[in-house]
Amino acid sequence: MLIWLVELEAYLQAFNLFKYITFRTGGALFTSALVVFLFGPRIIDSLRIRQGKGQPIRADGPQTHFKKAGTPTMGGLMILAGIVVSALLWADLSNVYVVATLLVTLGFGAIGFYDDYLKVTKQSHLGLSGKARLAIEFLIAGIAVYFMMRSAYYSGPRGPEFATAVAFPFFKDLFLHLGLFFVVFGGFVVVAAGNAVNLTDGLDGLAIVPVMIAAACFGVIAYLSGNAVFANYLQINFVPGTGELSVILGAVIGAGLGFLWFNAPPAAIFMGDTGSLALGGLIGSVAVATKHEVVMVIIGGLFVMETLSVIIQVGFFKMTGRRVFLMAPIHHHFEKLGWTESQVVVRFWIIAVVLGMIGLATLKLR
Repeated sequence: MLIWLVELEAYLQAFNLFKYITFRTGGALFTSALVVFLFGPRIIDSLRIRQGKGQPIRADGPQTHFKKAGTPTMGGLMILAGIVVSALLWADLSNVYVVATLLVTLGFGAIGFYDDYLKVTKQSHLGLSGKARLAIEFLIAGIAVYFMMRSAYYSGPRGPEFATAVAFPFFKDLFLHLGLFFVVFGGFVVVAAGNAVNLTDGLDGLAIVPVMIAAACFGVIAYLSGNAVFANYLQINFVPGTGELSVILGAVIGAGLGFLWFNAPPAAIFMGDTGSLALGGLIGSVAVATKHEVVMVIIGGLFVMETLSVIIQVGFFKMTGRRVFLMAPIHHHFEKLGWTESQVVVRFWIIAVVLGMIGLATLKLR
């Protein structure tokens, strides 16, 4: 919305600032943080009253988790509020990548909200059925990926084939051309990202900081990928229009900082599926838009590790009747080994920072 003020620069030179992505990204970060800080306490109080017993605690989980009983969930509403308000104020809403990313974020957030609602009202760990949830997620992600693909098809400098190609880090001219199957691939990336973050969200502050780290990394990638000069210098894929996604990612960082204030141990609120699905889907959408799907596996390596631990645990148990980990996802395994919650969280944050730096290094190592 505020980007329209650029048209008034002839009357006041200061309005020229609003055309710069970096300025609007800073504005989005500050705005989203302010929204969460100001309205967070009211949202927490309202959710605590409405939810009563709060999010159900797993009976087979670490004993230290039972003291968290009664903590309200659906804190993702705070994060989404900050992101949406910032997007409306600072982003270019005529940009297809912005609209597609917001579609995924709000769509996944709605799925997560319904899932959280079922858990809270029924006091059960089972929310929406897995097949139904995945089907709806794939539908939303597929629609978003299709429109991003069409935008790249008509505006990409490398021609139509580039719109349906998968790029690989460390190689400047290595592409896998998927054709229309790219919609399925892109949808899988978005859905996988959403559910990976969802699995990671099991300890106070564990998911939100790696999400902010990933958002910061992809904010840089989006800005560089959307700038022809920088993209050519770094020999990365130039995707016109993706620079605007930096504004959305700035809003994610700001909202994340505000949420962490209330989610830091001992957490006053959990983000729930409402937040984790939405944030994961958002990161996955940006990865698809910027043609950095493979790099996302590096930057989001912590989320990949958490997901693989669940897949390995379930698969091995079905085949042998035995478990590989003491408990999955893997952050619970380390708790069972005797690590304190703070040790697990901070050490996983360190891993996320290292992986983010490696992911950014791929921009130059070509």
